[in-house]
Amino acid sequence: MTTETQKDTAKRQRTLVGKVVSNKMDKSVVVSVQTRVKHPVLGKFVNRTAKYKAHDEANQYNEGDTVEIAEGRPISKTKSWTVVRLIEAVRII
Repeated sequence: MTTETQKDTAKRQRTLVGKVVSNKMDKSVVVSVQTRVKHPVLGKFVNRTAKYKAHDEANQYNEGDTVEIAEGRPISKTKSWTVVRLIEAVRII
């Protein structure tokens, strides 16, 4: 039983959900992830934004799409995340 739980924790990846803010690169997208953290002195909640470059093999995600990204091995100098799935597509009018 202990070996099974060790294998499960080893396979678990860090995943985040965010919006695609740029898809101008070939096979890459920039995903903006917003988190809320409590300020240590003021005690109020502050929005923090981080941008991650993620691998998009088929160039199928557009700006405004909500996607889930997972951390993996480094693909390039600044890219070590991969788009896992599309959560919500943006409407193109």
